[in-house]
Amino acid sequence: MIGSRRGVTAAFLTLTLPLWGATTVSASVPASAASSPEGSDRSLSIPRPTGRYAVGRDILHLVDKERRDPWVATAGGRELMVSMYYPAVNGGSPAPYMTTDEAGLLLKGLKLDTAFKAEQLTGVRVNARAGAPPVGGRHPLVVLSPGFSLNRATLTMLAEELASKGYVVALVDHAYESFGTTFPGGRTLTCIACDTIEEAPSDEAERKLLGEAADGRGADISFVVDELTRTAGHPSGWKHRKMIDPKRIGAAGHSLGGNAAADAMAADPRVRAGVNLDGTFFSQVPQSGLGRRPFLMLGTKAHHSPDSVDRSWLPAWKRLNGWKRWLTVADSGHFTFIDLPVLGGQAGVIDPSAPLSGKRSGEITTAYVGAFFDQHLRGKRQPLLDGPSTANPEVAFHRP
Repeated sequence: MIGSRRGVTAAFLTLTLPLWGATTVSASVPASAASSPEGSDRSLSIPRPTGRYAVGRDILHLVDKERRDPWVATAGGRELMVSMYYPAVNGGSPAPYMTTDEAGLLLKGLKLDTAFKAEQLTGVRVNARAGAPPVGGRHPLVVLSPGFSLNRATLTMLAEELASKGYVVALVDHAYESFGTTFPGGRTLTCIACDTIEEAPSDEAERKLLGEAADGRGADISFVVDELTRTAGHPSGWKHRKMIDPKRIGAAGHSLGGNAAADAMAADPRVRAGVNLDGTFFSQVPQSGLGRRPFLMLGTKAHHSPDSVDRSWLPAWKRLNGWKRWLTVADSGHFTFIDLPVLGGQAGVIDPSAPLSGKRSGEITTAYVGAFFDQHLRGKRQPLLDGPSTANPEVAFHRP
């Protein structure tokens, strides 16, 4: 998967494109998308969550003044945008999917700006309601980190599903690590990290930078936990912090965000369980493991089977010293675990190299991630995690 000069960045960024049939960073839109202009006008929506709660959403801007931004020396403290999803009662107003600037930059970064309109992404119908009243009680917290270069909105489906089942979810955007993220004051920050990594002098230097990026995101996750679990008498980043049970915290992420979930667990014992969705371990699991805490690796059959191209999973697997599962999904692509195949399927976009439908992509991701956190943050045994299931024939269990 990773080869000659600039191969690390090219391969890493290419993994954000497979749904659309791209084979290189600069690949064009597939004929199936480009030849179907009516698809670009279809309305798109996030599937309705299966849990019993309505979903509320707040937006937070957090700044860690103790750490400087790693990509822009003049930026000051490390900035994060966080979408807080939570179990709610009916109320509030419709929440937007992403801003127009974010949508335009994402489509441009994915080489889809000539096939789709930014307004189509900004108009994606979600289930969360801004400012909805929260339900009572204390709930587990899951912090989610998106793939490198991708906006946090691409994990909306998973965030809403977890919130509908009684989790508080903090969905994080990391400054200068997405094609575009809108911050307060009319600022839309672009992917300076992408440029920095691509300009590295060697493959080894690129890998090192990506490992450092994963480490930085791990620290971001811990900072978010800090802000959301401050004790009474200390200012908190979120007005509904009393909903959170600080003894039941998990982390998950897609791609680099999945590597960051492991990094957060390695450094922060408060994070009790973690999930890596198809992410290379540029920053490896420590030799000492993760303190016997549970970890799920869920990836594509093509790239993350034990004998496939990403060789980082096997050493990570061997170092995991708690409950663990290594699952792969047949006919999947790197986008399988986020919103984009679901939305792409609604728009009539098909990737022959990853023929798993958008509907199944969403069902498999939410089922296994939800089961994992139910078992390890709620103590509810989930037979789905015991082995292969006739209901999910695409999912293989590996025990190398």
